[in-house]
Amino acid sequence: MEKKKDFTLESDEGASSKPKRSPTLCGTNYPLSIAFIVVNEFCERFSYYGMKAVLTLYFIRYLDWDKDLSTAVYHAFSSLCYFTPVLGALIADSWLGKFKTIIYLSIVYVIGHVVKSVGAIPDVGDSTTHIVLSIVGLVLIAFGTGGIKPCVAAFGGDQFEEEHTEERRKFFSIFYMSINAGSVLSTVITPILRGDVQCFGGDCYALAFGVPAILMIIATVVFIAGSGLYKKAPPEGNILLEVCKCIGCAVKNRWRNRKYGSKRAHWLDWAEDQYSKRLIQEIKMVLRVLVLYIPLPMFWALFDQQGSRWTLQATRMNMDFGGFILKPDQMQMLNALLILIFVPIFDMGVYPLVGLCRIKLTPLRKMATGMIFAALAFGAATVVEVEVMRTVVEPPLAGQSLLQVLNLAEGDVQVTVPGAVSFPDPISSYTDPQGYQRLELNGVNRSLTADIVHNGVNTSCPLVFTEETAYSLVLHSGPAGVQCNLVEDHITKSENGEAYLRFINAYQTDLNLTVDGKDFHAVAGYGVTPHEAVERGGYSGVKCMADGVEHPVDLGLLDFGASYTFILKMGSDGIVAHRMEDVQANNVHIAWQIPQYVLITAGEVMFSITGLEFSYSQAPASMKSVLQAGWLLTVAFGNVIVLIVAEGAGLEQWMEFLLFACLLVAVSVIFSIMARFYTYVNPDQLDKMFLEGDDDKDSLKNHQMEKLNLDTDCKTTKM
Repeated sequence: MEKKKDFTLESDEGASSKPKRSPTLCGTNYPLSIAFIVVNEFCERFSYYGMKAVLTLYFIRYLDWDKDLSTAVYHAFSSLCYFTPVLGALIADSWLGKFKTIIYLSIVYVIGHVVKSVGAIPDVGDSTTHIVLSIVGLVLIAFGTGGIKPCVAAFGGDQFEEEHTEERRKFFSIFYMSINAGSVLSTVITPILRGDVQCFGGDCYALAFGVPAILMIIATVVFIAGSGLYKKAPPEGNILLEVCKCIGCAVKNRWRNRKYGSKRAHWLDWAEDQYSKRLIQEIKMVLRVLVLYIPLPMFWALFDQQGSRWTLQATRMNMDFGGFILKPDQMQMLNALLILIFVPIFDMGVYPLVGLCRIKLTPLRKMATGMIFAALAFGAATVVEVEVMRTVVEPPLAGQSLLQVLNLAEGDVQVTVPGAVSFPDPISSYTDPQGYQRLELNGVNRSLTADIVHNGVNTSCPLVFTEETAYSLVLHSGPAGVQCNLVEDHITKSENGEAYLRFINAYQTDLNLTVDGKDFHAVAGYGVTPHEAVERGGYSGVKCMADGVEHPVDLGLLDFGASYTFILKMGSDGIVAHRMEDVQANNVHIAWQIPQYVLITAGEVMFSITGLEFSYSQAPASMKSVLQAGWLLTVAFGNVIVLIVAEGAGLEQWMEFLLFACLLVAVSVIFSIMARFYTYVNPDQLDKMFLEGDDDKDSLKNHQMEKLNLDTDCKTTKM
């Protein structure tokens, strides 16, 4: 039965007793097959990061979710993408092999992209249909990208002959470069497809998701095209399953013997009756590293917010770089770009300089320092967020309203709402409002009277306020003195960086204007138009029609995130527009996000790259896949942390950033203490410890065990 099973697997993978040698590139030792694998990886990473770059804004602007729900779903998706690699590894190692696993899950991946793209077409169903298609598409993408993640790089390494170790090492460098190249290009291109191409009357999310879908189709076709060139090793069984079984056996045996007072030097030694001592020793070594993994998810909780919270922060900033307008979701490309720059700088500059200062920078110290850099990045994000929030009007809560005054009368006015609010300073004519004052309504609605003093004359205005609404009290001169008009305001900043504007007609006839394709009709007698969103930009020579006569009106620059009121009145050269700024424009430039990206990328170089190198150096060759699975799970759990905080904490954004920074500092201290008690080992010494059948080697094995600092007794072992 076992022979039949082995034969079936080998024939399925096309394996033979002597693996075929792949043609090489231009007479080198590089197999031709790796070209297909590198192109496949580039296209796959383009599709993944391109789709993910616009995902948060898609949730908010297209599905109309709030920021917290959008952040939670974004990180739930990211978490699933790092849980599924364990499943992909199990399928590849225990059932299908790497080649078939990559193909089958790539097809799932493509289907997910197509479903996601269809869900972004407004004409397909209603909002519920869009949500269902989006979630189904994301789940399929998560299984696809996560499932092939542990297979592609390893499959590429399998293409090399054993003696070509240097070529294999360079291949992995090229492979890593293709990942970052795909990431950089996609995070630049897909936001352009989203914002600069208009379809279905708005941002073209269908195209922004469709292009990554096409790239994933190309990735799959390219990979299949190289099929005849690949070396396809049959499944050899999954070591992760074996490790889990061994641990389960040890726990079960220890539980069964708890009543008899039996003791073993290490709890894993309870599995010695069913598993070899070498496997048990290897698991002990792995567990010592996995214990160090426990604090690591907190780093990823901060790192992966580049695509969620940091992108949302960018939407409320000034994105004008003079010659071009950067899109908020394009800032993510800085991380991939800086990685390519920082890796050689740290390897050839920073680390050697630190060494010259006689500071021993061990791998664990590098990782702890990387955590501090990430915490500093969120400290910088906190400072930026505080400055950004200065331009934001905090919306009224339940039982509250906001009120500002627009004085269009001749001369100053003094406004008081007895029992509610008082504007302390006189309000000058045609000046920007002093800001919103908060009114306590003590209910859903409240009737109040505003007392207005103008040129020594008192006027009373009855007003009715509704909770959670912002108002402007428009004052203008009339035959009987000051006239009052209470109008609702739009105080929420546009997530697209658009400006809002409205018009008040102080002219004697009705006026009609068109701004950025939006029509405004302002009736005579201080009629107020509704707010409309227009693209950020300069608007001069806007056509204003009055009694069949066209008047060019200069509105000036309508800046990112601002809300304007324009008063149209007759001037010396015709109708003019007097501008008032109700909500400040985004005056914090997006370039202020660069320091936090620099810090988080420096942290990634010191934490992530060093962490992988450390993990691999501390585990036997047969256990490296177990550590890879453990490492990916730390990323998954990090995203779960963000999901919980985003949905459960209910903090202001700057406080949330500060909370994450403080938590990571605390975790880095805990990690440093754990690292202080860790003893570095050399897994290659296992081969010397377990010399077959030589009883006189016991002393050597015991000596090696002491050097490895393993808590067990070493006896003669059958291999």
